[in-house]
Amino acid sequence: MHNIIKEKLISLFEKQTLEQVGSISELPSSGSYRQYFRLRNNNRSVLGAYNNDAKENNAFITFSKHFKYKGLPVPEIFAKDEENHIYLLEDLGDTTLFSYLSALKQHEENPDEIIKIYKKIIDFLPKFQVNASTDLDYSVCYPRANFDKQSMLWDLNYFKYYFLKLAKISFDEQKLEDDFQSFSDFLLKTDCNFFLYRDFQSRNIMLKHEQPYFIDYQGGRKGALQYDIASLLYDAKADLSQKTRNILFDYYLDVLKKYLEIDKKEFTTYYYGYVLIRIMQALGAYGFRGFYEKKEHFLQSIPYALDNLTWLLENTEIPLKIPTLMNVLHKISQSEMLRSYAKNEAVLKVSITSFAYKNGIPNDDSGNGGGFVFDCRALHNPGRYEEYKTLTGKDKEVISFLKKEPEMYEFLNHAYRLIDITVENYVKRKFANLMVNFGCTGGQHRSVFCANMLADHLKNKFDIKIEVYHRELEK
Repeated sequence: MHNIIKEKLISLFEKQTLEQVGSISELPSSGSYRQYFRLRNNNRSVLGAYNNDAKENNAFITFSKHFKYKGLPVPEIFAKDEENHIYLLEDLGDTTLFSYLSALKQHEENPDEIIKIYKKIIDFLPKFQVNASTDLDYSVCYPRANFDKQSMLWDLNYFKYYFLKLAKISFDEQKLEDDFQSFSDFLLKTDCNFFLYRDFQSRNIMLKHEQPYFIDYQGGRKGALQYDIASLLYDAKADLSQKTRNILFDYYLDVLKKYLEIDKKEFTTYYYGYVLIRIMQALGAYGFRGFYEKKEHFLQSIPYALDNLTWLLENTEIPLKIPTLMNVLHKISQSEMLRSYAKNEAVLKVSITSFAYKNGIPNDDSGNGGGFVFDCRALHNPGRYEEYKTLTGKDKEVISFLKKEPEMYEFLNHAYRLIDITVENYVKRKFANLMVNFGCTGGQHRSVFCANMLADHLKNKFDIKIEVYHRELEK
């Protein structure tokens, strides 16, 4: 299926541009099931997207064209093939707001620089919410046209089933459900007739030449203004200080006043309610991806979300009685088990994979992207000889063959030096993940041997977590 998608995207690119594709590479996966590829030649670079959900594709493409028409910085859609669930869109590069913030934090953090870039982003938010919403085709919204009571209850139950239950937090189900009903009724009392971006957070904002561009609004629908600014300022891993949040919230209100009249006190009361439901929605997502799908890096976001929740519980008050929900929130904010995932983040995990090039370079499921890919195909191949064809790089006969090759040690020593420098740096900076890939023709001999040799080298030198995966051998 993977190769078929590539072939379809190449065909769409060549039909659209009348040019040949020079290269196609898959981008690291994120929190969705969509797959993205970068297609390049000497003249251009574009992204190809595959998503089997036709309704979601239609929402994204329709919204993109509308926002582009309104002058908003979103990716241009170049071509689409609805039958094969693919489309081509503008390549905005690899720098997200999240990666920009992470880079700033590697050096001495500069609050003024953070505030400056956030203000650029906030300048556009009311343009999406108010300006572009008046003649938007809400009939394409997916899965619903409004962030209404049913949508809210979906999010609250997502939080209940994928976070509370999987984290083994006890609660009275009927009383919690009663509080969900009361809480959603309260949130719907504010004006809910604006465009709600839905996932307005640091991984969905690209920076190109220090200017913001916006992606992943396919879940947009009608809703309250407070939700998106809450999503941006209480984005867990962005980890903004409360002082910075306050400055930016006031700035948002000043910008918003250029578009409509608002009562600051009333707006703020509902704002903290939307902060709370957004935090619960995020925790539900971390639980689903982390506890249920076993994607460890999502669990590492939990302590950040709990810090936001703790501040909210201690410093704000929502004007309604929801005692069971509040009791549950206090339990999770004080959970040592849930906060322990922050400790896991400080231990670097190096994922080492052997693979065959014909099946593509492995995806990085850590969510970070990057790492190393070493091409072993220039090395002497034991697979050419009959006696080794059924063996692998784990077998002593192949190990003995490759250890006798001087070029192998020269190759590995170069790789060790590069990787050692990176590991030392990542440990100091408390990074969580590094991926190293070794590829060869069949993913059977040379790449397997190199992956195992690197694992032994790192085990002897560093106190880190190491995972080795031989993709072609373990199919």
